[in-house]
Amino acid sequence: MKTTIGRTDKADFPELHLQDIDIKIDSGAYTSSIHCSNIEEIVINGESLIRFTLLDPEHDFYNNKEFSTKNYSCKMVKSSNGISVERFLVQTEIVIFNKTFPIHLTLSERKDMTFPVLLGRKFLNKKFVIDTAKKNLSFKLKNTHK
Repeated sequence: MKTTIGRTDKADFPELHLQDIDIKIDSGAYTSSIHCSNIEEIVINGESLIRFTLLDPEHDFYNNKEFSTKNYSCKMVKSSNGISVERFLVQTEIVIFNKTFPIHLTLSERKDMTFPVLLGRKFLNKKFVIDTAKKNLSFKLKNTHK
């Protein structure tokens, strides 16, 4: 049975040290994305890594932590204005509705966006059904189980 998810919620990304981060459900997007800054591909000891800082200093959850991972790839993503751009894709975990799921996130500089994380169809598919009249269903459930 699919879990009902509202149009917005809050989720945890334990590997990225983010808790109760605002997410927007975006059924128009195929991939999920997270707002980052200072995204760069680097080579250390002959190994390629992606290095990035989550969010930006204007965001409440900004922690100035720099992340780097070998576990990434590049993907062509069509943005909302229809232009295809190459984005880095990282794999991590999301905790939502008190369950942990693997998730792929494209790294994007989304400074002008209200929500630092967008959840796209690839992640939502076969797990969730969207009720646009609802909000924060996972967050409310999390707080009733504390």
